[in-house]
Amino acid sequence: MTDHTVSPPSPIPEIRLIDRRDIGAALRLGLADFLAAPWYGLFFAGFYVAGGLALYFGLFATGQAFWFVMIAAGFPLFAPFAAVGLYEVSRRREAGEPLSWGPVLGALRGHGDGQLPVMGVVVLLAFGFWVILARGIFAIFFSHSGIGLDNLGVLLSGAGVGMVLIGTIIGALLALALFSLTVVSLPLLLHREVDFVTAMICSLQSVQANPRTMLSWALLIAALLFLSMLPLFLGLLIALPVLGHASWHLYRRVLPDDEDR
Repeated sequence: MTDHTVSPPSPIPEIRLIDRRDIGAALRLGLADFLAAPWYGLFFAGFYVAGGLALYFGLFATGQAFWFVMIAAGFPLFAPFAAVGLYEVSRRREAGEPLSWGPVLGALRGHGDGQLPVMGVVVLLAFGFWVILARGIFAIFFSHSGIGLDNLGVLLSGAGVGMVLIGTIIGALLALALFSLTVVSLPLLLHREVDFVTAMICSLQSVQANPRTMLSWALLIAALLFLSMLPLFLGLLIALPVLGHASWHLYRRVLPDDEDR
């Protein structure tokens, strides 16, 4: 009879307090990772940019230009999961392990236990929830106006400004909730063998332990991604890899190994 053994879960280090200096250090290390192996960052960011361009041209071609603004506002929700391959690149460089496409692409499966893909489903559900919310917000403000979805000028009307304001607040709250659930959990699931519920709890605890620093990091990510999306998403070819690598290094500062303390 075959003896099937199950590996015990990896211990999670104690959460460390960080400040804005750690953000600066993480960004410098993230930039160094990107410059050292730019083809990985460009590869993963390329899918993100291609998706944005397809969304842009598809909605404009079908006369639904208005929805591009609403959906694009939630597009950065995908960014954490899009960076998983970049976490593996940074992890390998940190550990002195060789870089190759097989292990980097294989990192998207996590440890083969299904935990990391489940987090991908969580991110996808969050984006779907945002699309539903966006449609609901539009219906509240314009359901009786008869205004077409191809008219971007509605955003300049009184109702349009109110809709954008409410939508921005709701979208920001949703993005902050997803950020709190994923900022530590995704790199943690890649780095250690833990279940996704434990990883999300650890991520929430990390944000609660470092509220100001984590909020600053979230705002910086949102601002850079938004600005990078303006020139037809092309700025994401640089911003997404650097932020992805930097996110790994910030995670390592929040949950360092015992010998790193």
